[in-house]
Amino acid sequence: MPGQVITLFTFNLTKVLLLSALAAAIAFGLTPFLIALLNKAEFWKKNARSKTITGQEAKVIYSLHKDREVSLPRGGGVVIWLTVLIVVLIFWALSFADKPWWLKMFNFLSRGETWLPLFTLAAASLIGLFDDALVVFGNGATQLLSRLWRGKEYIAGGLPFTARLLVVSAIGLVGGWWFWAKLGWTSVHIPLIFNFPYGIDLTLGIWMIPLFIFVMVASWSSGVVDGLDGLAGGIFSSIFGAFAVIAFSQGKIELAAFCAAVFGALFAFLWFNIPPARFYMGETGILGLTSTMAVVAFLTDSVAVLPIIAGPLVVEVGSIILQLTSKKFRGKKIWLATPIHHHFEAKGLPSYQIVMRFWIVGIVFAIIGTAIRLLG
Repeated sequence: MPGQVITLFTFNLTKVLLLSALAAAIAFGLTPFLIALLNKAEFWKKNARSKTITGQEAKVIYSLHKDREVSLPRGGGVVIWLTVLIVVLIFWALSFADKPWWLKMFNFLSRGETWLPLFTLAAASLIGLFDDALVVFGNGATQLLSRLWRGKEYIAGGLPFTARLLVVSAIGLVGGWWFWAKLGWTSVHIPLIFNFPYGIDLTLGIWMIPLFIFVMVASWSSGVVDGLDGLAGGIFSSIFGAFAVIAFSQGKIELAAFCAAVFGALFAFLWFNIPPARFYMGETGILGLTSTMAVVAFLTDSVAVLPIIAGPLVVEVGSIILQLTSKKFRGKKIWLATPIHHHFEAKGLPSYQIVMRFWIVGIVFAIIGTAIRLLG
């Protein structure tokens, strides 16, 4: 109708959706060039993974992937975080323009909402890219790092396991300090209990910092999901889609826009990663996404429901923990291989069936976790 006013809610929703679509479009445009660059650089492991995280022979996984892993480049996660950075920089630069006035409102760079997740995404992804480069090109450097660390190299190639753990913990320490000291967060929300359905706020004070580190490390541990074509991309899409909804419902529009941009970039990534994949996400994607996921969970006060929203990741890392525990105390395996998607693969299920069923489970978990958080 003539003279009708666009409400703030409508504008904010439009902003979030358009930014997500723009991120997807930019990622679609970037990905063919990235694939060509990775292939030209032969950015892939020369041998399939033959060791478990404990250094034992991974016979089942090796037999499944010996012909596939060596021919596909890793590092595809670059397109995700690079796209988000491009979108952020575009609208930050446009915010300095005088006209049109509404263009300023599309800028979603915010000290209180997006500085921390953006820093985490960039820092963790660059460290992951360095690790990917060591896996591909740095056999000598990897062996030197392992000797300097005086520890067993649990992961074939790349940074030693303890080095990765310390790096993730350091990112968590910086993030936790910023979260507590600069943003003033001192409590976490626990939904449903004691005050059904609203839940309670548990005050932690400075103990927010160690909790932040713990959640960061636990999230990083779930990165084992990057094992089949399309698996990681689909699961992380449902997770960041859920957090976009939660952030929007809380009025944190800039954070919702950030999550939506990650969601859009992941959709474009999936286009090239579904079977048969053109590349793997690599540590640059896994480390960046898992670390950012932990930060976003804190910024939306959704730490308590993170294990639900990220349910498939919990199942994946839980299967490894149970397998290791069983082998140590019972002397035998529970599953043919872990993480558990490799067990289903070893049982003869086609990889695309495993991936699509994990997607469905991930969406259901994300919906349940979002619903529980919205009640609070």
